[in-house]
Formats: sequence, structure tokens, C-alpha cells
Amino acid sequence: MYEFSRFRLDPENHLLQSEGSPISLTPKAFEILLVLVENGNRLTTKEELMRKVWPDSFVEEANLTVNISALRKQLGDAPNGQQYIETVPKKGYRFAMPVSHSQANNQAANGRSVIPADKPSREIVVRGPDRRVSTEVAFRNLSRTRKSLRLFMTGVGLLLILLGAWGYKVYQNRNALRQSSQLPHRLAVLPFQNLQQDVNTDFLGFSLADAIITKLGYVSELTVRPSYAIQRYRIQPIDIPKVASDLDVNTLLLGTFLREGDNLRIACQLIDVRTQNLLWKGAFDLKYDKLLTVQDQVAQEIIRGLELTLSPSEVGRLKTDETVTPLAYEYYLRGVDLYSKGDAPLSVKMLEKSTQLAPHFALSWANLGKAYSANASFQFGGAEYYRKAEEAFKKALSLQSDEIITRIYMANLLTDTGRVESAVPLLREALKTNPNQAEIHWELGYAYRFAGISLSRTI
Repeated sequence: MYEFSRFRLDPENHLLQSEGSPISLTPKAFEILLVLVENGNRLTTKEELMRKVWPDSFVEEANLTVNISALRKQLGDAPNGQQYIETVPKKGYRFAMPVSHSQANNQAANGRSVIPADKPSREIVVRGPDRRVSTEVAFRNLSRTRKSLRLFMTGVGLLLILLGAWGYKVYQNRNALRQSSQLPHRLAVLPFQNLQQDVNTDFLGFSLADAIITKLGYVSELTVRPSYAIQRYRIQPIDIPKVASDLDVNTLLLGTFLREGDNLRIACQLIDVRTQNLLWKGAFDLKYDKLLTVQDQVAQEIIRGLELTLSPSEVGRLKTDETVTPLAYEYYLRGVDLYSKGDAPLSVKMLEKSTQLAPHFALSWANLGKAYSANASFQFGGAEYYRKAEEAFKKALSLQSDEIITRIYMANLLTDTGRVESAVPLLREALKTNPNQAEIHWELGYAYRFAGISLSRTI
């Protein structure tokens, strides 16, 4: 029996109690908690947890993340405000609370009364044919009867509590599912986690997520958080309820990747935050030169998992752009990643190489324009960079006139250079493609605010 704070953990009966009340945990969540508690304040690596909880099967690390998140939700915070389970980034977890281990008296646990050996037994004489009854025996029988009755009533009470808790949990899940089906899908695609320490492939983590976000930007039944909102989670431990609350989403996509030579393995999990249920999980084993197909495959699985209905134009936008060579696409992904890290000059170099190798790839031109704009804002010679940015945006629109992110980036340039009257129509037109695109609304609000300031200065 383990005790910590207000909890009692009973390994023998697979029971977690808080102040006498049972807490419902899945079997795997209970096993994870038991391993952490047994290790006490010692670091428990992710590998140790995976090995002990799933000894005979291969599972994705995201399963561990989901169960840890569910445990934290059930345990809540300690009285001092600290979490019971502490995350040690890129290593594992540590149980942060002091744990005491107690063993109940075996005889008491078996329901037997213990009578001191030196206590004298008493006898009474019952009228009849030579029968003597020991008072000690009578007391023992009575004690057993009362104890059995107490155990029976306790068992009945516990059963009723468990049935009530189970019924309430079923009601909550059904209610959550009903509410979830009525609310619009709000999705965050978090940066993919690199399963090996390799700085040469780290750029894939954020840029793959960005590619999927861009691809899903045309699905009108889905609201996807923009790339700048999720970039902080590239190095931050993932606490699913907190991330969902911070980003105001009800669905999360978590992913990992591993590159070995020319082979690439990508695994994903789509999670309903309200119910902690997996809507879809899958793995893709492919050659590195087929990296461009990943965003399309993952986007299709998300649409299938959320049961979204697409228009014919939306279906067309989800098709792979076959004009991009593998090397040009890698330069594009590296450029996107560098821009997110604030290195606009190096981002420009990567994206310029991408446009040279794939001059018909609209997204490379759009992101090159955005990198030029950043250089114009933060370096000397801004006018020249603004000119280059505008040329890149025009090239992107000539290749793909309805590209949403090109319209957003160009509208930002027009607003910053005092041409808000041209920026607003561009954004309004983009809203017709997807009225749920959050970044369009933000940029339109920025343009309206700039227009208001400009107008007030002329009065």
C-alpha cells in the first residue's frame, strides 16, 4: 500500500483512492502511476515506462503522453500547488510527492480477531446435559458475525459507489461526445518530435507541421491554429489539457519522426481533447525523397478522422504539387523553419534556392516574399527588400491565384507600406475560400486598425 498526500494506492486490488473515494483509472494509466510511485523521486525514463507498461508490444510514445496527461487530470494539483508528476524534458518523468509504504496486519486484513494469549478465558454453565460453552468462543463467533456483516455492507456500499461513478462517467462521455459533435472542429497541429538527437533533421519538426496547417487551411469545416501559434511547443513539454486550453482547441495532432539514411518514419495521433480518445493514429514509412506526400496523407487522415465533408474545390487543393523536386522541397522546409526561428536572412537564402530549383512552386515564392518583408522591417535597405517581396508575392499569385497564405502575406506588406485600401479587398476575397481561417481575420483586423489610425491622422 502506498500513500502520498491525500491518496492511497493499492497495487494488489488495482485501486486508487482519495479520502476514501475510488478514482477511475484505465489499466495502463494505473500501471504508469504505480511505476512512478515505486520509483519515488528517482527519474523514470520514457523507455523504462514503455518497457514496463507495454512489455510485449510496440506502441508510439504519444500513448505514454496521453496517459500521463489523463493521470495529471485525475490527480489534480497537490495542496502546495505543485503537480504530482513532474516532466523532465526529453528524458522522462519524476513523481514529485513524498511516498510512504505501509503493510496492513495480515490477520486483520483476513478478518480474524486477535486475542492476547495471556487473557484468561471465562466459562458459563448452561443448564442441560453436561454442556459447557466458553464465553471466549461465543465472543469470537459474535465478532466474526459482526465483522462479516460490516464487510458485506462495506462491499455493497463500495459496489454502489463504483456503479454510480461508472454511470456518471458514461454520462459525461456521452454528453462530451454530443457536445463535441455539435461544436466546430478546432485543431492544433503541434511540431513533430524528433526521435533522435540529430540537428540536421530537426528542421522537419516545425516545417512538417506548418505544411499540414497550410494544406488544411482550405477546409471550410475546420478551424486550424496558424503556425506562429504552435511554434513555442517545439521544445516545450506537451501537457495535452493545458495546450488545448491555451490554444482554445478541441482536437490535437501529435507526431514523431525518425530519419535513418534515406528512410523516414512518421507517426501521428489525432486526439479528441474532451474525451482523451484517439480519433486516428497511423505511421508512414517512406523514402526521404517522397517527403512531399506526407502532408497530403496526414491531411486526408485528419479529414477522415473528423468526418469532414469537402467541396470539389477543396478536394482539388489537397492534391500533391508534382512540380516540386525533393531537393527544392527540402530547401523550402528549411526556409520555413529558419524563418520561425527568427533567422530571416538565412531563410531567404534557402527559399531562393527552392525557387531556383522549382520555379513553379507557389508556396516557395510566397514564403520568400514573407522573408524579404521581414528583412525589410528589421534591416537597412528596407525599400529594396519590400520591392523584392512584392515581386515574389505577385509571382506566387500568378502561379496560384487563390493561394490563401500568399494573400495574407501580401496584404500584410500592403498594410505596412501604407496601401491598406488594396490590402482589405485581398483579404475579403481570401475569406470567401475559408471563412474559418484565423490568420485572415487577424490580418483583416490589423488592416482595419491601420486604416483607422491613418484616417485619424489626416483629419
